[in-house]
Amino acid sequence: MPICVSTEVMRQSDKWTIDNLVPSKELMARAGKAIYDQVDWKGPVGIICGKGNNAGDGFVVAGLLADAGIECEIVLLYEDSFSEDGRYFFYKCVEKGVPVVTEGRYDEYRTILDAIFGTGFKGEVKEPARSAIEKINRSKAFVVSADINSGLNGDTGLGDLYVISDLTVSIGTYKYGHFLGHAKTAMKDKVNCDIGIKIIGPSQEMI
Repeated sequence: MPICVSTEVMRQSDKWTIDNLVPSKELMARAGKAIYDQVDWKGPVGIICGKGNNAGDGFVVAGLLADAGIECEIVLLYEDSFSEDGRYFFYKCVEKGVPVVTEGRYDEYRTILDAIFGTGFKGEVKEPARSAIEKINRSKAFVVSADINSGLNGDTGLGDLYVISDLTVSIGTYKYGHFLGHAKTAMKDKVNCDIGIKIIGPSQEMI
C-alpha cells in the first residue's frame, strides 16, 4: 500500500532535504526529470505554468523537451511570479528558444502538462487559472499533472474546479489528496517518483 503524508510534512521534509542533503535547484531538476521520464511526449506540448515551484517543475520539463527536439511552448499564466529556482529554469528555457506565450493553443496540443498549482493550493480557483483549467479539461490532449491536479487541496482532495488528468506524477511521496475527495474523478492514473526527499514526520498507508 502506498505511503502518504500531509502537505505540511511534505513541506518540512522538502526543507530539511534542501538544508541538509540536496540543493534546491538540484531537487527541482530531479522533480522535472521524474515527470519527463514518466510520459511518452507527443508534440506540440503545452506546459501550463502558474506560480512558484510547481511552475518551476514545468520549466524543467520544457527544457528537457527542447533538448529532445519535441515541440513545446510555455503558457505563462502569471507574469513575474517565479520562485527563485523557478526563475532560474525559466531563463534556461528562454536561452534554449522555448516559446513563451500568455494564451495557449489548447485545441492544438497533443500533450498538456498541468503545472499551475502544487499540493499547497487551498480555496477557490480564480482567473486566469480558472479559464486555463476549463480549457485543459475541454481539450483532447493527453493531460499530465505535476505532483497533484491543479485545483485540488493536497490534504483533502477537494476542490471547486480541478484538472482532470490522464496521469498524475506525484513527487517525493503521495499526499492524502491523491486518494481522498475528488481524487478518483480527477486522476485516471497516478505514479509516485522518489527524488531523494527524506520524509520527516508521520506518514500513513492508504488503500
